[in-house]
Amino acid sequence: MATYCSFAVTLALLAPINAQPIATYACRANTKFGQHTVSLRQAVNATAPATVRPNTRFTVAVDLQPGTLPSEVKGFKLQEVRDLALRLPVPANTSYVSAKLSGGSGLNSTPSVQLDGADVVIKVPGPIPGGANYELPTLAVRLKSGRRGTTVETKLRGTSYNDPGLTFQAKIKWKFLTTTAPVSCYPNPNPALTRTRVQ
Repeated sequence: MATYCSFAVTLALLAPINAQPIATYACRANTKFGQHTVSLRQAVNATAPATVRPNTRFTVAVDLQPGTLPSEVKGFKLQEVRDLALRLPVPANTSYVSAKLSGGSGLNSTPSVQLDGADVVIKVPGPIPGGANYELPTLAVRLKSGRRGTTVETKLRGTSYNDPGLTFQAKIKWKFLTTTAPVSCYPNPNPALTRTRVQ
């Protein structure tokens, strides 16, 4: 039954430094048939300046790649995905200034970004139908650097299924049964998206 999670490959969103790196998420879907896990991979472009001065504002940009949701996975129909939320912690030795989203298509909703505690959170209400093409918006986070002699690392949130950095709801149909499965994902491993030296 791990096929319930397979469609989520197109929704694992971020990755390590430089163009077209790969992020790997460990995901778990809680269904009426039990818990099912899968490992997901996705490419992305993430950029930040190599160096900045102390107490200087700079931008980390994450250019999310387009994708397509499958309409069916091994006989199971994916009807839609809703309520996607992606979290990135504000890096150590920085302070949060602002965040904005640009672009995106096929989402059937207006994405939003906000600061929630120490996390920057992208939310996409959806629904994104099974079989649809979509592109999540590009995220730009404005930060202020801290003390000299440190390295600022931007990483993904998440350490376990119970401390996820990516969550969404998947509506699936099998034979005559339709159910909604909450999916929780965390990056495993979790390398830095970007590194910036404060000097």
